[in-house]
This record gives sequence, C-alpha cells and structure tokens, in this order.
Amino acid sequence: MRLSFRIKHHFFSAFRELFVHHHGSLEFRAKILALLIAANNEATVESYIIVKKIGLNIYKDNEDRANLLMISTKELVQKVKDNNGLYIDTLVNSIQRDLKAAPRYAHKIDTQQFEELLSLSFDEDTISYQENIVDFLKNLKDETLNTKNNT
Repeated sequence: MRLSFRIKHHFFSAFRELFVHHHGSLEFRAKILALLIAANNEATVESYIIVKKIGLNIYKDNEDRANLLMISTKELVQKVKDNNGLYIDTLVNSIQRDLKAAPRYAHKIDTQQFEELLSLSFDEDTISYQENIVDFLKNLKDETLNTKNNT
C-alpha cells in the first residue's frame, strides 16, 4: 500500500465516521466479509486480497475505498480472533441490527462474491460452517427485502 494511503488510514481510523463517505455501508460490507473470514480459523492473506478485489469491483476501481474495506474487514476479523469483545455471534447480531435499521443494506449482500472466499477453505467442517453462514445471509437478505416490500 502507498504511504499516502497509510497516513490517510490512520487519520480515518480515528475519525472514520466523519470523513468516509457512506461509512455505514462500508462497515456493513466489512462485517459480512469478516463474518465469513472469521469462520475460517486458517484465514490467510489471500482472504484479504480477495476482499480488496471485491472492493475494487464494488467501488468501480476506487483503490482507496477498496483498501478501506479490506482494512475494516481485517480489523473486525482480528477483534474476533483476539476475543476482543467481538465474537461471531456478536457480528451476526450487529448485521441483523444494521439491516433492521437500514433495510436497503440487504441489497449489499451479494452471495456470489463469497464464492472465492469459500474456495480458500479446505477443512470440511469449516466449509460447512461457511456455507451455513452464506445460507443465513441469503435468508436474511430475502426476509429483509420481503418485509420491506410488504410495508
């Protein structure tokens, strides 16, 4: 990463909510990606490379925004792994709360983007766990969109 981005990242980390355009949307995406990565105890650097690739696709080659997505995701995964007050269940509850507060975020759950992340897992139990998470996210998205359309 460029030095200028690193400096911006440290500054934005302290004031992210104020300076990052659509911060909530980026954080929501980071939570979803962190949920899948944290479910794999053998998560590697490749996971974050894929997250950046997803970010570049979502944000139309805006490298700074893709890097922010990658770093936010990495921070969340690290909190889960360090047992730093964030657990997978807490992450799931946070995603559900975000969707209840902003149902439009359901459109940001694109389960096809998860395929590459799932391909990094080799343990059958981990693969099954991640597939269950993807199914949960699909159902949550459908449920949110159906509720939103019925109101």
